[in-house]
Amino acid sequence: MKADVLLGLQWGDEGKGKLVDVLTPKYDVIARFQGGPNAGHTLEFNNNKHISHNIPSGVFREHSINVIGNGVVLDPISFKAEIDDINKLGVDLKGRLMISRKAHLIMPTHRILDAASESAKGQTKIGSTLRGIGPTYMDKTGRNGLRIGDIISHDFLEKYNFLTKKHQEILKQYSFDYDIREYEKGWFEGIDTIKKFDFVNSEYLINRYLQEGKSLLAEGAQGTMLDIDFGSYPFVTSSNTICAGACTGLGISPAKIGEVLGVFKAYCTRVGGGPFPTELNNETGELLRQYGGEYGATTGRPRRCGWLDLPILKYSIMLNGATRLMMTKADVLSHFDTIKVCTAYKINGKITDELPFDIQTEIEPVYTEMKSWKTDITNIRSEADLPSELREYVIFIEDQTGVPVKIVGVGAEREQFIELN
Repeated sequence: MKADVLLGLQWGDEGKGKLVDVLTPKYDVIARFQGGPNAGHTLEFNNNKHISHNIPSGVFREHSINVIGNGVVLDPISFKAEIDDINKLGVDLKGRLMISRKAHLIMPTHRILDAASESAKGQTKIGSTLRGIGPTYMDKTGRNGLRIGDIISHDFLEKYNFLTKKHQEILKQYSFDYDIREYEKGWFEGIDTIKKFDFVNSEYLINRYLQEGKSLLAEGAQGTMLDIDFGSYPFVTSSNTICAGACTGLGISPAKIGEVLGVFKAYCTRVGGGPFPTELNNETGELLRQYGGEYGATTGRPRRCGWLDLPILKYSIMLNGATRLMMTKADVLSHFDTIKVCTAYKINGKITDELPFDIQTEIEPVYTEMKSWKTDITNIRSEADLPSELREYVIFIEDQTGVPVKIVGVGAEREQFIELN
């Protein structure tokens, strides 16, 4: 059996969590492979809304197995809050949520370091979510990090105190006030919550599941354009968000990757700083934000909005080897008479569909204009009932990318996705 991978093809917020929830009945195992609580996967069902930050998005499907892989960085404070929220909904995750011993812990001082570093950057801020993700990955690559498996070791507190003191020495470089006690009490309460779940050697577990014939979906966080190597650097996250990250973040061979399911919005959004070639700083951009409810699931910040960018979509498809596309939020474009799609860039007078090394360079999008469908599609449940203009939009994207669009989202609920044949 091979593992399928689901990931974002833009700057995150593409609707991956909803689609994982939709697809879960087809899979035995859902596994997160990178990122941390900077992820915000929104799930809506039975008039309930839950935002998943740390845990896989399959937790609300009763028979699914959920694994937090070694590539994830876990924040005990937000993990406890998330588990408490899920328990209030009457869902008990014991027995169906497992955590890799090799996943790294976000410490209180990681969050403080994140805030201090971002504050010191002034106008050059990258738009960090201030969750301590970057400093945690820095300690991981610096071979200093605390891991889930350390929690039950006899010298856990010794390791924690040693690393905390090291971070406090670094913090002396910044003019930044903090009180670690604000974080520590909640952090250790979160550690007690983590202890209630099974710690596993996830690389063995995942490969054993595949050998046994279990179907597995690897769930990515953020999006391709936030990848530490191939995203819009330096305005990126601290992990590999592309398909290759599923191999290192779960411990599986590239030969065991099956379908790669790429998720994208019918338009583009971005949270925080960084380049955004099709951004609309006008009334149309504001309408996209309002109709799409474009506010960060993790931060609450208003998202920047713009038209669909095909050079970026094709770039992401190439990097990930996407075999199927899934388009979300088609219903948002119903509110416009016409819509635009960026098909190329004009850079220094030359037309190209390749992203430049310095994506902050001045880019003029080359647009194709199309008619919108101008009708409410939120109640449509059959491909045959989709308006012809929406079908033409999908076909245009397929022709441009060479990859089939297999699912179209027409609303936020798990029932509002249409499979295309």
